Amino acid sequence: MDANTNSPIKCQGIKTKPVDWIRSKTLQIKGVWHEPFMGSGVVGFNIQPKNAVFCDTNPHLIQFYKDMKSKIIEPQSIREYLEIENKKLLTRADDYYKEVRARFNQNPNSFDFIFLNRCCFNGMMRFNSKGKLNVPFCKKPQRFTKSYITKISNQIKNISGLIDSNNYSFFCNSFEKTISQATQDDFIYCDPPYIDRYSDYFNSWKEESELKLFDLLKNTQAKFILSTWHHNQYRDNIYIQNYWKIFNMLTKDHFYHLGAKQNNRNTITEALIFNF
Repeated sequence: MDANTNSPIKCQGIKTKPVDWIRSKTLQIKGVWHEPFMGSGVVGFNIQPKNAVFCDTNPHLIQFYKDMKSKIIEPQSIREYLEIENKKLLTRADDYYKEVRARFNQNPNSFDFIFLNRCCFNGMMRFNSKGKLNVPFCKKPQRFTKSYITKISNQIKNISGLIDSNNYSFFCNSFEKTISQATQDDFIYCDPPYIDRYSDYFNSWKEESELKLFDLLKNTQAKFILSTWHHNQYRDNIYIQNYWKIFNMLTKDHFYHLGAKQNNRNTITEALIFNF
């Protein structure tokens, strides 16, 4: 697969654009790749380590990739499912989206998860205080065109091939547990939620979370890269100065399209922080 392998899952802050930049700073991995904040998984899927442990606190996301590994989710099964759902969406639009969302919240499954992920507003994966998906419809009943379904099916085919040809595991774990399992020859890639930018039931992030992450990475024997934000036109990330300045750092400007708030869709200067 090429260097820009896309994940079938879309989420806030997805690292598709800066993945080549991150790859260029990644050392040869002797041990296991550990990703405590998997999200879309796009960084790990492009780095393509032979051995990897992907973790996240969102059980629906982890279950989706487990279902890919066990062949419950396959290119053809997704294509057939989306073709059927597309007909209903074209007829009933927002009402049908709400029906699928209610169905998913009552009885979660990976098929409905990908449907909702791909036709919710601005690609947001947001869950309320009860752990229920609460993102509205994207207002595009024609969302699942033939070419769009093919695109999703091909993305699943590509990632499935990568999972099949390597030793990848997926766990719903805390970042503390994931990082604590890394050893000297391993490599950790961290892309935590950004404080004050967005959070939900599964990925809330506060200063104490940032401090706990800092302490874990400061004391790990593994090599690590941390993706975080450095500044935007309104303010600086104070945690760079408070904590992360003791490590090596590179910066680069990026623009993200995902996000419900207009002021979250401006250019942001990203930072890569690393201990090597």
